Amino acid sequence: MSQYKIPVQTVHTGILQDNTVMLGERSMKKLKIPAHSTIQLAFGSLRQEVTVIPVPKSDSLRVSEGLARRTGWKRRQSLGASYSSGSRTLRLGPLIGVLVSRDHPDNPDRLFGQITLFCRELTNACRAQGACVYFFTPEALEMRSSSIQGWVYDEGWRKQSLPVADVINNRLTSRKAENKTSVQHFLAEVKSRYGTHFFNEKFLDKTEVFEALAQDAALQRYLPESHAFSGFAVLKKMCSHYPSVFLKPVRGSLGKGILRISREDGGGYRLLSTTQLGTRKQSFPSLTKLFQAVAPKMKSTRYQIQQGLPLMELGRRPVDFRALVQKNGTGKWGVTSIVARTAGSNHFVSNLARGGSLSTVKEAVGKSNLSPGAKESVQIQLPKAALAIARGVETYIPAHFGELGIDIALDQSGRIWLLEVNSKPSKNDNTPLNDQKIRPSVKQMVLYCRYLAGL
Repeated sequence: MSQYKIPVQTVHTGILQDNTVMLGERSMKKLKIPAHSTIQLAFGSLRQEVTVIPVPKSDSLRVSEGLARRTGWKRRQSLGASYSSGSRTLRLGPLIGVLVSRDHPDNPDRLFGQITLFCRELTNACRAQGACVYFFTPEALEMRSSSIQGWVYDEGWRKQSLPVADVINNRLTSRKAENKTSVQHFLAEVKSRYGTHFFNEKFLDKTEVFEALAQDAALQRYLPESHAFSGFAVLKKMCSHYPSVFLKPVRGSLGKGILRISREDGGGYRLLSTTQLGTRKQSFPSLTKLFQAVAPKMKSTRYQIQQGLPLMELGRRPVDFRALVQKNGTGKWGVTSIVARTAGSNHFVSNLARGGSLSTVKEAVGKSNLSPGAKESVQIQLPKAALAIARGVETYIPAHFGELGIDIALDQSGRIWLLEVNSKPSKNDNTPLNDQKIRPSVKQMVLYCRYLAGL
């Protein structure tokens, strides 16, 4: 099978019918397509039998306005192309779909809320790599159809009917939306009918991740002791073993709802909880009294209890690290970036939503009180740990992931610990968009989609 990138042009329907295309002889030679043959044109789920008319001294593909309308192609763009002589199929793309939680048609500048600029950036990255991308919401799946109402960007957002994509990236931000019957039915159907690849297909629960990774002896060294929180007995046991423990909502994010419990010098217990205004501090004369205060939260929310760690600090503020681990253009895991996150003042978690700040790993580790030997080794060991954890998630959790946000930490001796794995790494608009610059993480996503689609 030959692969190639080909310029596509739209011409008036009066010149070309939908079942006829004009293809430059240079491209025909490169792709090994026989002249005046009838082949199948494939773009996402769209299939169209076409007769190929050769065009001398050209490499472009010219299609009718009608065919371009069904595919969502602009008047002129370049697309990846591959031809299979066995099936006589010319595949173009890939066509990438991004499933997002909601759209705001009355606010085109913020059409997809906080991820709007990311969507623009992904569009630019696709254009540069010969791919096409559109964005759609669960509401677009309510009607059974072989096409989808999706948003595309071309000097402004527009909505149109498009084929089902070759690859779909799940960017839904709520489990409720993800578990809707229409969403689950759609995903099952397009996988079986069109062979569509769907990645980051589900949220991860904290307890699920730690129990899965504990099956691998090589990963156990990264895992603080963790259990599904089942009541006072496990709280008493953990507090007898460790100076501090954390209670974390199994399905929480952005540091919401996290509790830190520690013993006080006088024999009582201190409870720290996250709030929008900072950390709330409470003291209790006994663990029993503390449990009585937090027990009502446990009735409506499942929690994980985890060993507290003496984290590396900067200016008495705890530091952890977010590694973005992504599949690349050959389907292998690679570390795209690692950043250090320092907790804000009056906070004990480092999330940016809680006032945390970012810095490079080198900068944070360099300013820490780790030993010189530990400072040198962690630069190598952090990405190594992140990769091992990503491979472990893939091995032990039956779902397709293309990128993972892995939160890891260093204790004050330089040992690496896993805090959390996020299957929906943040794409919020926290950096200004530069039309000329596309982040490596966005390029990597397109490369992986091309790999999945065989283009």
